[in-house]
Amino acid sequence: MRVLLHTGKGGVGKTTLALASALAAARHGHRVCVLSTDPAHSLADALASPVGPNARRVTPGVWAREIRAQVELDRGWQSVQAWLRELLREEADALVAEELLAFPGIEELVALRAVREVEQTGDFDLCIVDCAPTGSTLRMLRFPDALRIFMEHFFDLERRGARLLRPLMRGFEAGRLIPREDFFDAFERLYEEIDDVRRILLDEARTSARLVVNPTRVIVDETRRSFAYLSLYGVATDAVLVNRVMPEAVGGGYFERWLALEREELAAIEASFPVPIRRVPLQPREVIGVDALEALGRDLFGDIDPAARLAEGRPIRIRRGGGRTRLEIDLPGISKEEIDVLARGHDLHLRVRDGRRTISLPDSLAGRPIERVRLQEPVLEIVFGERGEA
Repeated sequence: MRVLLHTGKGGVGKTTLALASALAAARHGHRVCVLSTDPAHSLADALASPVGPNARRVTPGVWAREIRAQVELDRGWQSVQAWLRELLREEADALVAEELLAFPGIEELVALRAVREVEQTGDFDLCIVDCAPTGSTLRMLRFPDALRIFMEHFFDLERRGARLLRPLMRGFEAGRLIPREDFFDAFERLYEEIDDVRRILLDEARTSARLVVNPTRVIVDETRRSFAYLSLYGVATDAVLVNRVMPEAVGGGYFERWLALEREELAAIEASFPVPIRRVPLQPREVIGVDALEALGRDLFGDIDPAARLAEGRPIRIRRGGGRTRLEIDLPGISKEEIDVLARGHDLHLRVRDGRRTISLPDSLAGRPIERVRLQEPVLEIVFGERGEA
């Protein structure tokens, strides 16, 4: 199954282009599921048709589903819920407790699981994820790494501690603070599911990000950063979708200055991203309903299949030559002053502006010193020396 992640700054038209892409893909014979992971869902608004937490067919070949954290908790995480309710039984009434169960990170977690669920049905060729605005999307992509670190370094310790304390605390009020064994079983299953999704997201043959942007300075600047962060997290971006491009016909008078500014930003977009750029003009009216979305999909893709890979390659690459090994990461729009790199054991710790990533190194690189870090726009090159070299 192919996975397309549509992300960008809030308000740029991610939902509209995600649905337009889905309808265009269905025209090429694909069975498509559109998932909304944005807590402020707008699939139903764009379709002018109800959409809920269960996949619903909106037109031949296209199903839509809105991911709702509370519904997903009720469906599959009874063990986790039971323990959290026990913790909150005296601190909050039942309704407030239900709201508090949607703990930080839950939206990102259920979004990842939903992609796996769509694949497991075997009913779809393509899953299009209408992501939450950029910050939430990046948290979603960081989640598997954070969970992996917790599982590798803390989970077994926590579980053994609970097993030791549980008999000692039996009959005491504080015993309710200690999770039961089925809680740990559920958490371990959850980790395995998230790790499955991580493999899907990092497989460039299956998953691509598509950045939705409007031709305005603030949005273009944020999209540059998003491209760098997606590269950092190992997700391949295969296209930038430029939405709401003003037609030249509106030139003259009041709009002439706006058109000039927009031309500058369109040139900046072309120069900033080493992937195909697809433009869609500003529509004469709001794009609402299946017919309008289908027309937008034709404007955006023409005869191109939206499910196809629009650009090849990986954003993170390992190359060997001249007796040295180097790690290459695509980071367009970033200066060397905004980058910090540290290798420690099997992990490479990388900071790009306010984004951080821990990249697992293969055994052949673990423990090797970093010999040189060089930014040759848009590629960050990290060269590793031999073990034992200073």
